[in-house]
Amino acid sequence: MSRRSVSSILVFGLLLVLFVVAIFVPVPYVTMSPGPTVNVLGETGGKSIVAVQGHKTYPTKGQLRLTTVSVTSPGRSINLLEAMRAWFDRTRAVYPRDVIYPPQQTAQDAEQQSSVEMVSSQDTAVAAALTELGYKLPLHVEVLGVTKDDPADGKLKVRDQIVSVNGTKVTDVAQVTALVQKVGVGHVARFDVRRDGRTRTVAVTPHASTQGPKRALVGITIGTGYDFPFDVSVRLSEQIGGPSAGLVFSLAVYDALTPGALTGGAEIAGTGTISRRGLVGPIGGIQQKIVAATEAGAKVFFVPPGNCGSALHSGVKEGEIRLVKAPTLHSAIGSLQKYDQNPSAALPSCR
Repeated sequence: MSRRSVSSILVFGLLLVLFVVAIFVPVPYVTMSPGPTVNVLGETGGKSIVAVQGHKTYPTKGQLRLTTVSVTSPGRSINLLEAMRAWFDRTRAVYPRDVIYPPQQTAQDAEQQSSVEMVSSQDTAVAAALTELGYKLPLHVEVLGVTKDDPADGKLKVRDQIVSVNGTKVTDVAQVTALVQKVGVGHVARFDVRRDGRTRTVAVTPHASTQGPKRALVGITIGTGYDFPFDVSVRLSEQIGGPSAGLVFSLAVYDALTPGALTGGAEIAGTGTISRRGLVGPIGGIQQKIVAATEAGAKVFFVPPGNCGSALHSGVKEGEIRLVKAPTLHSAIGSLQKYDQNPSAALPSCR
């Protein structure tokens, strides 16, 4: 064999090795795929997902499906081959990893954030539905999340209403942080909280934050809560997190508290954050969620106005599912009522 042939074989072999390495070495991207959908008018574990106590509810029919996306988990990396497959798959998307998971964020941080967003989303969704029904809801400061192994773990609970800290009445979120810092590291902070209809005192001793030895940390996430006139809860798997199901939650609560079936027996899906006043906000993964809803058999999909441009490029065939723009909860309710009367009726459209 000539020297030229040997050199060619060696070069080819080297290129092949480099190609294989390039294919399987992790790349700084994550993939997003259509996730499971959940009919929030249905049941989980034999119990209604939307449960109301202290107020009359009405039977319903049809489906209201929240939609999700499956994202590469924080602790997992993908290789170039996986990224390329997702890139050429119309139902999936590829994003820079830093866009989805900030560099300093751990898997536990991501999970905690998702859980907090879901709690806040559910409470705000209930508030939006009740506000639409004419209720006036006083605000308060509540616990949205408790960090595992931090001082408050096992003492304070999610949805505890914070009444006071060391005797000082709490009126806003920022005040709680200031009061804990005033207590200081290693000193007892006494939280008066409202839980299950009773006020109790919970003692928590802050430890030092990683941000500084003098910065006191108890390990809770706090936010705005609402004094509801009766109990409304949303039972969902802990695997589902984030704020994007707000609109669907609100529609389900409104349906439970009003006569008749809001969907008219149809299969409806949607997405969007919700504000207390019923404004619908944009979310991520709209194209994957539309695909998931279509595969689940939904005929109508509510789209936040801020996602309309991307929604039109989901790859779903014309006529498979109807994309209805939902700027507010009130608008979505009106669209469902019109659709029930006439499925061909003109509705707000992304087109």
